[in-house]
Amino acid sequence: MAKIMPFHGLLYNPEKIMNLRDVMTPPYDVVSPEEQDAFYKSHPHNIIRLILGKAHPADTETDNWYTRAMADFEKWQSEKVLVRDVKPALYFTEMDYSTHGTQSTRRGLIALVGLEDFDSGVILPHERTFSATKSERLRLMETCHANFSQIFSLYPDRENKVISHLKQAIAGKNPDIDFDDQDGFHHRLWRITDPGVIDTVATDMSEKPLYIADGHHRYETALNYRNKRLAEDPGLAGDSSCRYVMMYLSSMHDPGLTVLPAHRLINDLPKERLDTFLEKASPFFDMEIFNGADREKTERAFLDNLKSHSKEGHAIGIFMKNNDALHILRLRQGVMERLFGDKLPEPLKRLDVTILTQVILKNILELTEKDLDDKHKISYISNLSDALKAIRDRGSAVAFIMNPTKIAQVQQIADARLIMPRKSTYFYPKVITGLVLNKID
Repeated sequence: MAKIMPFHGLLYNPEKIMNLRDVMTPPYDVVSPEEQDAFYKSHPHNIIRLILGKAHPADTETDNWYTRAMADFEKWQSEKVLVRDVKPALYFTEMDYSTHGTQSTRRGLIALVGLEDFDSGVILPHERTFSATKSERLRLMETCHANFSQIFSLYPDRENKVISHLKQAIAGKNPDIDFDDQDGFHHRLWRITDPGVIDTVATDMSEKPLYIADGHHRYETALNYRNKRLAEDPGLAGDSSCRYVMMYLSSMHDPGLTVLPAHRLINDLPKERLDTFLEKASPFFDMEIFNGADREKTERAFLDNLKSHSKEGHAIGIFMKNNDALHILRLRQGVMERLFGDKLPEPLKRLDVTILTQVILKNILELTEKDLDDKHKISYISNLSDALKAIRDRGSAVAFIMNPTKIAQVQQIADARLIMPRKSTYFYPKVITGLVLNKID
């Protein structure tokens, strides 16, 4: 089903860049303004200058962060800071990381994947996207003609056959790239150029659907870019590079795959809606309150209680401005059927993120679709402490603390051709940006 291809990757030149940690970043959509500044200062060739440039008041149509990204991209190639591989390759990666004190290794394959419209069933989304973000990414791609970061996709492989082939291919070989990033995670990368191995992997992958885990905006942007190119030249060759996009592919059965919760922050809300929220929620939810002088102990009890509902039942944590207590709302039986009946498909009704979006955000807090599409009004964060700090220190209105969406739910929703609310999942760690780039010829 999926068409996998090797490619001539653009990689940082180790003769020019002494420590790769100085030029790598997370994906653009999780980089805060403060982190953006820090990455700018860390190195003149940091990838942030390509994926998330700085806008200036004097910017024009011909001089802006997109054109500056293009100028840097071309300059870095001419100066051999970025060097394109002579042989087409698949790029096998390993990342060692820790979460909650547990060490894990996630393995992945970076390759080109043939673009497919979603209705083909070959490549499937699971989340809604933000319209403004897609227009930004399209403008960057049209200006620079490149994929600067990989789309993170999952594929079913219970026996992990694909990864086994790749591990056999690199057995006994030193990695071509080996470094620790700024978070202390260890990265290794091997180029795989053996045509036999490439054919075997491509054949195995051709039988599998792909599920976009992270990078929906970038995938839809690649489709839009391809469609614009085809409109300009309907006779574009079938192997034209605009028909492909760079992906990082990981087995959904890889033991190193971790999904964290995607907590929601409502940054601004009318005072009367916040003041009446708990009262309006009471017909739909049972409520438990966590409060105490020992803040750390209270937060631990709150989180333990929330996690206890992850296997059965539906629970959402709440922390509001000007209210020291933490609350857990447990959905009462029959609420989703009573409110939505046949208006929502059954798989969606069983998602905590759907309950949050439909019952709390839309019904109780009266947020509109325009509000939900506003990335400034609603923020997403995976760390509980950071979410609580946003309320206590930065004045956000309310934080909704979630349990993580399960991988099986992602597959079920995608297979049913359904779409989850925005940012329903947080795959961890994010795929690092700058490891390999793809130039669209």
